[in-house]
Amino acid sequence: MAQHRIVSHEEWLQARKHFLAKEKELTHLRDELSRQRQQLPWERVEKNYAFDTDQGQATLAELFGERNQLMVYHLMYAPEWEISCKSCAFWADHFNGIVPHLAQHGVAFAAISRAPLAKLQKQAREFGWKFPWISSLDDFNYDYNVSFRPETLEQGEAYYNYGTIKVSGTDYPGVSAFFRDESGVVYHTYSAYSRGIDIFNAAYQYLDAAPLGRNEEGLAYPMEWVKHHIAYGS
Repeated sequence: MAQHRIVSHEEWLQARKHFLAKEKELTHLRDELSRQRQQLPWERVEKNYAFDTDQGQATLAELFGERNQLMVYHLMYAPEWEISCKSCAFWADHFNGIVPHLAQHGVAFAAISRAPLAKLQKQAREFGWKFPWISSLDDFNYDYNVSFRPETLEQGEAYYNYGTIKVSGTDYPGVSAFFRDESGVVYHTYSAYSRGIDIFNAAYQYLDAAPLGRNEEGLAYPMEWVKHHIAYGS
């Protein structure tokens, strides 16, 4: 642990105010970045994707329900696995509470995985998850560059996070956004991957403000400490 100076309240307050100016600068930059994100061009979704949901099969357009916006979390769970990726579960533990707030603001939400629906439902019951978690029945995860076919894995490289990377697994995480117009046409508006989805994890935002931060230095990989929450015990 790094050694920290112990100072008077007046000196602490002076340092905190100095840092506050930097935080405000970052906040204004994030606001501007959000405005620019909303101005990005859209692409029309041409394929008729199919999904298995708790209410039966549905198309991508039907996942919107009565809303005109849809946020998707690409949750890593390959068909042959017996449980989802623990890191993705770390993200998913935040989802229950956000769904009604997003819906109130015209945004539908769903986590999408390749594993069959029965496996998703079993884990959702065990983990206490109530958010929509649905199974992709076709190319959806592949087309949005979060799943990779065997021939891609044999090459050792894949297109992910808008570049070519070395891959060792079939599935990776991501977040995608979609819009449906009044005629029912769906548009892909945004996708983020890798560190780009950190902002969607509330626990990480709290850890960043905690005295020791994420405290992941020296680990084999950043989220080595994370477990499925039911594995933490008391």
